[in-house]
Amino acid sequence: MVARDFCKGEFLVRFDAKNQPAKGNTKNTASTSSDTVLNRRNLLRGAGLVGAAAVVAACDSGQQPGAGGAPAIVSKQRQLKMVTSWPKNFPGLGTGAERLAKRIEALSGGSIKVKVYAAGELVGALGGFDAVSQGKADMYHAAEYYWQGKSPAFNFFAAVPMGMTASEMNAWVRFEGGQELWDELSGSFGIKPFLAGNTGVQMGGWFQKDINSLEDFQGLRIRMPGLGGEVLQRVGATPVTKQGGEIFQALSQGNIDATEWIGPWNDLAFGFHSIVKNYYYPGIHEPGTTLSLGLNKELWEDMTPQEQEIIRAASAAENDIMYSEFTAGNARALETLINDHGVKLKRFSDDILRELGTISATVLADAAKADAITARVYESFETARKSGIRWGAISEQAFAHARSLIEE
Repeated sequence: MVARDFCKGEFLVRFDAKNQPAKGNTKNTASTSSDTVLNRRNLLRGAGLVGAAAVVAACDSGQQPGAGGAPAIVSKQRQLKMVTSWPKNFPGLGTGAERLAKRIEALSGGSIKVKVYAAGELVGALGGFDAVSQGKADMYHAAEYYWQGKSPAFNFFAAVPMGMTASEMNAWVRFEGGQELWDELSGSFGIKPFLAGNTGVQMGGWFQKDINSLEDFQGLRIRMPGLGGEVLQRVGATPVTKQGGEIFQALSQGNIDATEWIGPWNDLAFGFHSIVKNYYYPGIHEPGTTLSLGLNKELWEDMTPQEQEIIRAASAAENDIMYSEFTAGNARALETLINDHGVKLKRFSDDILRELGTISATVLADAAKADAITARVYESFETARKSGIRWGAISEQAFAHARSLIEE
């Protein structure tokens, strides 16, 4: 028999000698050695993230778990609108937003339904922030550097040149003060933000001509948003911001000379290889691009603790699942691009990377001067980045080098 004292910190499970539930008062802690006590932490380790999180939230809100020990069901019905920056059903990004919406509905037992709108269906690809801030939509799924016009600080919660990898971004936001700064920044615009996806390291881009030195960037019209575009502007390029659905036409018509998008998986889907064959790496402008879920703050504050925990759990799950999916999809798509479409994989030289890195440091330091919150975000970000570099050098980077010695 299970004593449902989870809200007090434990479950007490008693079994008799035949491993059958014992009769009697199961709340009597003076039991035999066959009694097993599971505390909240152990339950969370062993149980599913969703169910356990919902039970914890119910307890924290003063509710009791439902009949049979099941999580209390969210009773308030919500019909929410999610706007995105992605083309409809686009691999990884668009499908990730859809998956997130379905997970929220599933975790809530159908009490929270989320309708997803692709870019252009309700608002434009870059209009999600204002729509959610003003209450015209309930949530967005996008990349925070699209809002750099509000404050340069938003760049740091998506990707900045020579910044942090996906795992380093997760560490900063979750455990090194990033979330608190992000809450403050977005909260001033009436939004509550969450990690909700990551593409991993992106590619350097598609170029009509070879890039052998910084001089080859001069006069180049390249699609590149955020502070990465600012870096290239300082070496003579003309950065252009275009939403994903506009890139192919601009490249095919010669309105731009080069473009970056994400990586092999998404780039193959957009068909850039049918126009350009030179595919450069690495993408120092976006080393671990975080995608985000932003909720209208009034909506967030109206939610019960259980509903809030559902949003947290769903976002955290999508953050990890999307990164895994991109890692698998990029590896497969790269082989297809090279073997089936004649794409030429090329690496930026060390001299180019070193000079772009120096310029990147200046761009970030200059951005930090924009306002007080950006300065604080930059300081926190840089502290975490340097810590990540030190650890990464003797962990993942060192292992990758060791593995390359036998895999070349």
